[in-house]
Amino acid sequence: MGKPVKYYIVAAEALPEIFIKVAEAKRLMQTGEAKTVGEATRLSGISRSAFYKYKDAVQPFHDMKAGHILTFYGMLKDNTGVLSRVLSVFAGSGANILTINQSIPTNGCAAVTISAETSDMNESLEQLLSDAAGVEGVIKFEVLAG
Repeated sequence: MGKPVKYYIVAAEALPEIFIKVAEAKRLMQTGEAKTVGEATRLSGISRSAFYKYKDAVQPFHDMKAGHILTFYGMLKDNTGVLSRVLSVFAGSGANILTINQSIPTNGCAAVTISAETSDMNESLEQLLSDAAGVEGVIKFEVLAG
């Protein structure tokens, strides 16, 4: 049995430049801005060998959350269609909703928690959060756990 892998969250400014460039090359490929590893590494200013050496070890923090079950918390106004519009944001993102729990509205607001599988999302977690928070009638929307 191998030694367990440890992970650290480190500010980008503290990392060697090669790690940032590897992450950029991966982003270029994920977004379709680069069609091949060769093109992505050329655009990022690194060698293919450096890319292959570090590609599995470098992940932007938001990408590490992708592929997991996340629980979101929202405070919604008690208006018709607010929850439906939030759920539409999830559907549009490709997230798979697993559970929805909503409190009984008091003082014109209701708390909602949504658990979702995020591995098949076609947009970033940040975009999902921004879109959900931007729905009319959403007072607050954030990741609760994950």
